[in-house]
Amino acid sequence: MADLSDNQKKTQIPPPKEGFSLGGQAPNQSFGAPAVSGSQASDFWQSDQTKNLGTDTGLSKPGPNQNLSTSKFQLPPQDIQVVSRQSSVVSRQKNQIVPEQQPPTTAPQPSAPNPRPSASPTQDARIIAKETLDQREAEKVFHEGMLSVRDIIAPAAFVINPGYLQLGDTFCKTLFVYTYPRYLEANWLSPIINYDITMDIGLHIHPLETANVMRELKTQVGKIQSSMMIAQEKGAPRDPELETALGDVEALRDVLQRGEVRLFQLGLYFTIYAHTLEELGTLTKQLESTLGGMLIYTKETLLQMDSGFVATAPLLRDAISVLRNLDTGSLSSVFPFTSSELTQEDGILYGVNRHNNSLIIFDRFNLENANSVVFAKSGSGKSYMIKLEALRSLMFGTDIIIVDPENEYKNLCDAVGGSYLRISLNSQQRINPFDLPRGLDPEKESGEDILRSTISSLHGLINLMVGGLTPEEDALVEKGLYEAYALKDITTDPESQKNEPPIMQDFYNVLSNMNGTESITRRLSKYVEGTFAGLFNAPTNFELKPGFVAFSVRDLEEELRPVAMYTILNYIWTKIRMDMRRRLMIIDEAWWMMQYEDSAKFLHGLAKRARKYYLGLTIISQDVEDFLSSRFGKAIVSNSSMQVLLKQSTASVDIVAETFGLTEGEKYLLLESDIGEGLFFAGLNHVAIKV
Repeated sequence: MADLSDNQKKTQIPPPKEGFSLGGQAPNQSFGAPAVSGSQASDFWQSDQTKNLGTDTGLSKPGPNQNLSTSKFQLPPQDIQVVSRQSSVVSRQKNQIVPEQQPPTTAPQPSAPNPRPSASPTQDARIIAKETLDQREAEKVFHEGMLSVRDIIAPAAFVINPGYLQLGDTFCKTLFVYTYPRYLEANWLSPIINYDITMDIGLHIHPLETANVMRELKTQVGKIQSSMMIAQEKGAPRDPELETALGDVEALRDVLQRGEVRLFQLGLYFTIYAHTLEELGTLTKQLESTLGGMLIYTKETLLQMDSGFVATAPLLRDAISVLRNLDTGSLSSVFPFTSSELTQEDGILYGVNRHNNSLIIFDRFNLENANSVVFAKSGSGKSYMIKLEALRSLMFGTDIIIVDPENEYKNLCDAVGGSYLRISLNSQQRINPFDLPRGLDPEKESGEDILRSTISSLHGLINLMVGGLTPEEDALVEKGLYEAYALKDITTDPESQKNEPPIMQDFYNVLSNMNGTESITRRLSKYVEGTFAGLFNAPTNFELKPGFVAFSVRDLEEELRPVAMYTILNYIWTKIRMDMRRRLMIIDEAWWMMQYEDSAKFLHGLAKRARKYYLGLTIISQDVEDFLSSRFGKAIVSNSSMQVLLKQSTASVDIVAETFGLTEGEKYLLLESDIGEGLFFAGLNHVAIKV
């Protein structure tokens, strides 16, 4: 073969590989591959992907001196599939569909069977689109089966009625304010915020452009002056309402012009929640009455209850748009910057208000009564809090009397120089339960009242000692008590009540001489002649001194503790009535007395009458459920103007929440509180406290 020129060398076509033919048929006709025209081949070479394909298969672009217009060449079926697949890949890349890596080409195999033709680019795109759609559908189904926040907070049902909404088992309705008085006092919204009901309040504030307001006010001034001139021309008397309106508008224009205030539009909405429709109606009337007393009038969002609910939800959407114009000063009085505060000029420090870090300084004797109850689980800091209250009250001249079942107050009593009296079988101190109060004002309590109340207290003590009385025995005991006092010449005459009172032995002797009292005397004998003889069968040998006095019953047998606590309280009550002064009586572990009806009844009577004798009764209990399960326990709580709830257990928090009307947030606060933290109730106000 002759040598080729340099130009011809550059354009020389390499010899075709096996299975390819240019300008003729392929030697292997068994493939049955279709022929490709020269123009198609030319387009084929223009693609970058096809250039790579040609290089991989040993093909080169034809030179300029070669004419392929009439030439034909055949590709094996495998290479045709590669071209089709590469074209579809290019098409998908242009459409930004998931990229596909270019598959490597393989050399043709003459003996390979005829493969299935590849899909067109359109069909391939449809397949990918269908796969993407199926994947998205699968993801949607998967996410529908997952728990979301909306599933947790959504009610079981949302029923829209013309006059109320029903959210599961809860009913609610929304009210809007449509008029305000001429003057608004500071913190006028505070009574509503501290209202002891479940309620949402929505404040929607829209600032107005001062320039637009000034133009509108100028127009209003012209209208008012025109009305006044027309009335004057008609000879009508002056209209104070128009003059007042003109003065208000002019004053507002002046302060707006000086930039001292701005004008706003306010939308104020209240959504009330209740468990029943009757309760919802009652709460609505109470709210309307409270606001009406301040000349602020409301209406219900009838036929728009769903819009009202949205207006008070934290969604920043005012779907009601009942707006009123207020200046800066009036608007500032609406802001709920206040919270319940229990700070007075006099009183003692109880702790820190956890809402606003203010001090809780309070005098319990300024309330309707000075009684207090403290409920907390063991180790929550209730004894520490009561010791602080006792010590600080003592510094202000209040006498402190404590019934201490566990010797917790001995160190404090010794530190302040108080009297610590041990009541036990081995101690020297004795209390005569038959003592009568002396020196009482005859105008307040007659001799008959004194004797009757003493016998009533003794009747409960005897019932507690013998473990219960039948109606017949009850009558015999009452008769025996009167006869025991008669033996000492004590009658309803106040002068006779100065005589030495009887003791338990005298009463026992009287019962022994009566018919039908064998069972009573047999059960009572252990307090006179048996194991417990001497504890309640001797004259009182000490006096209740002013200052700090504590009675210890720790060394008493468990069977005697309720009887001893009853006797001690009866003695203290007798002495308090004889010398009225400011006192605090603290009864720790009061659940001991609530176990028996007679002692619980006595404690309840003490709580009701303490106010008349300048006495503040403090009852402490860690067994909340047992205390509140008694009918007298709830009555004692109702007669206590101050209540302290520290950390509670999960077993008792529900009954505490029900008794004190706590919200869910307050209930969880008691469960999560640290030592010395809880809720402090004083009258109608309550705050979170940290001692």
